[in-house]
Amino acid sequence: MPSESATRKEIIDLRLKEAGWRVSDPTQVIEEYFLPPPNNDDNATELALDKRLDQSGSREFSDYVLLGKNGKPVAVVEAKQSSKSAELGREQAKQYCQNIQANHDGELPFCFYTNGHEIFFWNLGEAPPQKVHGFPTRQDLERLLFIRKHKKALSTELINTAIAGRDFQLQAIRSVMEGIERNRRLFLLVMATGTGKTRTCIALIDALMRAGRVQRILFLVDRIALRGQALDAFKEHIPDEPRWPNLGEKAIATDRRIYVATYPTMLNIVRDETGTLSPHFFDLIVIDESHRSIYNTYGEVLDYFNAIKLGLTATPRDVVDHNTFTLFECEDGLPTFAYSYDEAIAHVPPYLCDFRVLKIKTRFQDEGISKRTISLEDQKQLILEGKEIEDINFEGSDLEKTVTNHATNALIVREFMEESIKDPNGVLPGKTIFFCMSMKHARRIETIFDSLYPEYKGELAKVMVSDDPRVYGRGGLLDQFTRNDMPRVAISVDMLDTGIDVREIVNLVFAKPVYSYTKFWQMIGRGTRLLESEKIKSWCPEKNVFQVIDCWDNFEYFKITPKGKELKSQIPLPVRFVGVRIDKIEAAQTLGYASIAEKEISSLRTQIAALPTRSVAIMEAQARLARCQKEDFWQPLTAEHLAFLRHAIQPLFRVISQEDFKAMRFTKEVLEASLAHMKGEKEKYAALTESLMAQVSELPLSVNIVAQQGGIIQKAQTNHYWATMTDQSFDHLAEQLSPLMHFRDGRGVGDGPAKFNFADVLAAKEFVEFGPEHESLSIAQYRQLVEQRVKELTASNPILQKIRDGEPVDEMDAETLAAQLQDEHPHITLQLLRRVYQHQSAPFLKFIRHILGIEILESFPDTVSRSIDQFIAEHPTLTSHQLQFLNLLRDYLIHRGGVEKRDLIQAPFTIIHPSGIRGVFSPAEINEILALTERLAA
Repeated sequence: MPSESATRKEIIDLRLKEAGWRVSDPTQVIEEYFLPPPNNDDNATELALDKRLDQSGSREFSDYVLLGKNGKPVAVVEAKQSSKSAELGREQAKQYCQNIQANHDGELPFCFYTNGHEIFFWNLGEAPPQKVHGFPTRQDLERLLFIRKHKKALSTELINTAIAGRDFQLQAIRSVMEGIERNRRLFLLVMATGTGKTRTCIALIDALMRAGRVQRILFLVDRIALRGQALDAFKEHIPDEPRWPNLGEKAIATDRRIYVATYPTMLNIVRDETGTLSPHFFDLIVIDESHRSIYNTYGEVLDYFNAIKLGLTATPRDVVDHNTFTLFECEDGLPTFAYSYDEAIAHVPPYLCDFRVLKIKTRFQDEGISKRTISLEDQKQLILEGKEIEDINFEGSDLEKTVTNHATNALIVREFMEESIKDPNGVLPGKTIFFCMSMKHARRIETIFDSLYPEYKGELAKVMVSDDPRVYGRGGLLDQFTRNDMPRVAISVDMLDTGIDVREIVNLVFAKPVYSYTKFWQMIGRGTRLLESEKIKSWCPEKNVFQVIDCWDNFEYFKITPKGKELKSQIPLPVRFVGVRIDKIEAAQTLGYASIAEKEISSLRTQIAALPTRSVAIMEAQARLARCQKEDFWQPLTAEHLAFLRHAIQPLFRVISQEDFKAMRFTKEVLEASLAHMKGEKEKYAALTESLMAQVSELPLSVNIVAQQGGIIQKAQTNHYWATMTDQSFDHLAEQLSPLMHFRDGRGVGDGPAKFNFADVLAAKEFVEFGPEHESLSIAQYRQLVEQRVKELTASNPILQKIRDGEPVDEMDAETLAAQLQDEHPHITLQLLRRVYQHQSAPFLKFIRHILGIEILESFPDTVSRSIDQFIAEHPTLTSHQLQFLNLLRDYLIHRGGVEKRDLIQAPFTIIHPSGIRGVFSPAEINEILALTERLAA
């Protein structure tokens, strides 16, 4: 059992070195720092530690004291031997810190206690202890010390409303800031796509920076296109903060304030053996689009850094994955703040755009492709070509998987061009995303656009996929789609499903089925953004609705299956691979094949040694891995040790990433075949060898490097080869052919799916009623009818002409005009006008002046919303509860038309506080609110 001194020398010294501390340099680290003698004043109870003696009768000492550049202590590290719990040093380390504080100008050092494998960080007086994955650098500690000394209260810190000034955005920001004041470190904002998650986040970061709470921020995104979009947003809203990466930068820089990176990029940086970034490098990490992917490999990035973490997601609150709530410690499934699509639509004026759904389905999609559905003309053509009609039998769900039909795709494109929302000229579709099933499907759709509409010279529709370098950057395809008139249609495979912000999108075409409810709403979110008045484009001067063309019954599917398909948990390939090797070791030992067992043990030890040492999971498992590093663990390898390997070591292989998984899969299957062969499992061996023979047969000998292994490739396709295998033969096969498996891409399915061009027809075409827009459309049509009739009558009606020309009109004129309009249309009444224009007190002539453009008649909901928004803007330090109260007041006024003073201390306002408004606002603020409600009622 290692002693404490051995733990320090063999483990802790090395971990300090990783963080840049030279333990042998007394200007950086003092080992066995003897604590100063006690003060003599009467209030030295906190220094009682100094009066205690160690076993030799000497005063106690701190194992390590880390020094700042000024030579003063900035941290204490208390060490325990590796076999003991690090937490045994908690109180001891705290008292050492307090002792040093009392003797060094009142500066309290940061507190660390460790057993080498586990490290705990305690920012005394600020937050409870936290387990961390490494020591901070000297620069980290001095930054954290600066923040502790100079941070300001967040309750009085103003929010820059020019970045994010909507009521719900301010409430989201205040909710996080109030949580930080309470020392919370995990937050989750659930905000519908288009409601400004990024702007809200940037306004929060701006406030936290000005308050001295954070200095370095990491903004994580899940794709390269979103990285550029986020960098542009930071550049626009907080341009003076240095950002990484700048154009062309590859290596991580350490002198910036804002870092924007994809998950894979940051995972590589975390695992970099040079230890570029310490676990304490960032003060705040924002996880954009917090979804399932962050729980798997990329969750390691979040685990590694000791920072405040803020998750952002547009997934509707009722379907946010349970793991997301768990990760961000949301009690009872409640996020820090939530703002839904329905709330954004219902707001007056709306914050997001509503949509309509057009369902399109062809006969082949509905009934499949078979003799029953293929036209007689096409059947005759098949016979002339000598093909068997009975051999053609595909389900509708097989389209673009095992079969493709050109005419079906062409029909969908033509229907889109016919039914799409057009630009002001009424000819070309407005900006559109076409969601396709595969890369090949996307290319087929692009070809159809070019062939059907050659007059646009190939510029109308373009494929945009993540692995095409021409997509990114200034002048790239995505930039063209966003900024230019052409292309109008972006044909996407996954890349544009989430995060892309193109406000002018007015059409979404679901040319594929979607089974994830989360992804479905993310895709719909591409169209929900309203236009920004200062950035109106000629091809989209207005947008009050967008259209979803659903070609695969996605809306019907989610009505029947609201949560979508449940994703089954899958054991990662590297974990399964190691599991097979452990099984083979056990079988070889049982059957008496000692040499095979030793060979596989050697291979397993090599795999264990290759685990990424800077992976968080591997760092946390150092004690378990240390057991495997001892020779006596393997000699002999007992049943107990095999069980330990299965349960404690095998799961660690989930951290393996960026491997040639095609090669690994082939090697695993060869290993499985060798195990079945050794155990005499004939049926299993036959099935495995059949699969392996098929894979080998798909290797293209036309590729030079593959042709070099032509001999073994030919042999491996014969039954004789597999009947005469030895264990060494299996190893040789895997060694020679596994690196070639990636050349199988595109093979094994002939020339891809079966291709036809059978005539297809529409089986269904209808608008689907989805959501509340049906009523709003009828109101819009009514307003259009009234405004059209009034403008037509103005040419001949003398009363309307007097109003248009600004001449006085008396009450009798008004009554006459009202009667004339009602004669024109029986439903043009003052009561309906008030309802449609949402103004319960305006006289008839005000509506006419509004229609003629003489004066603007603001609806009562608009007046209420504007007034509440103005009140919020004039009171920038409102708390999240106060903002919540004002939003409730807004809804109450809009639906009730007014509010009495006594109402404000009754339900529903008592939901916010049992005392209603009295428990939320000061008397002066209450008087301001009452004055506001009186003005609105006037």
